[in-house]
Amino acid sequence: MEFKEIRAKNILVRCGIPGIDYVINPYIGCRFACKYCYASFMGRFVDKTIYDWGEYVYAKVNAPELLNKEIKKLKNKGRGKEIFLSSVTDPYQGAEGDYKLTRQCLKILADYGFEGVVSILTKSNLVIRDIDIFKKLKHAIVGLTVTSTDDGISRYFEKSAPAVSVRLKTLKILNENGIKTYAFIGPLLPHFVAESDELEKLFKELSETGTKDIFVEHLNLAKYIRNRLFEEMKDVDQEILKKFYSSQSKSYRVELEEKIIKLIKKYKMNLLKDMVIFHKEFQKLKNNE
Repeated sequence: MEFKEIRAKNILVRCGIPGIDYVINPYIGCRFACKYCYASFMGRFVDKTIYDWGEYVYAKVNAPELLNKEIKKLKNKGRGKEIFLSSVTDPYQGAEGDYKLTRQCLKILADYGFEGVVSILTKSNLVIRDIDIFKKLKHAIVGLTVTSTDDGISRYFEKSAPAVSVRLKTLKILNENGIKTYAFIGPLLPHFVAESDELEKLFKELSETGTKDIFVEHLNLAKYIRNRLFEEMKDVDQEILKKFYSSQSKSYRVELEEKIIKLIKKYKMNLLKDMVIFHKEFQKLKNNE
């Protein structure tokens, strides 16, 4: 594992994700090492390959200092804008416990009186530590990625991330503290078509945490993701790999989306973006804006 302290040139960066204006990434790399992670492409900026993902973390130690300057450039204290933490790293991975870069950045936004939305996405229960700051922000929303209810599956695909059972408990704690939350079911793992009961179990357990808003995203099998994912899965049964390939077909996605819409209605949840996201189509939305 390689760890470095670095100094960034900027920290509040314009974001190309539809609906998000700016992104803050306090770290480069992510120790959680999820097999399917699209952010593995970040390696090319620090002389790493996609296969090195999970083996390096660089902390942007001057992130709070930069944000303190850059946030003041936003008009009307950012009213109507959204800042996202984070797009290509997990803001609450292990290094955050020591460096507190995410916490410091959130505190700067709160102290400044940022009037836009601050949204978080993580797989870590460390996010609970910052409930005090979320309550000070005008519009904070905290999301947890939950791709299964099975700790064994989450441990396999999300090697060093907290177990999914821990994430579900984290959502419940956030909701009990009055923090606005969402769940990110992404990627949708291919076994859900064959095992509908597992998909319903996921929605049921999310509902029991008090979470109502959800993002749902199909598996992204862009070439660089597929190469790394299948390299890490080279010892699994070939039938499982076939399911991963089939997840990209229109018929597969339609079948899965029909099941998801029924479950959303059954558990009275809200599908954010009003669609199950498929990366290629979502990119077209971005490009047409």
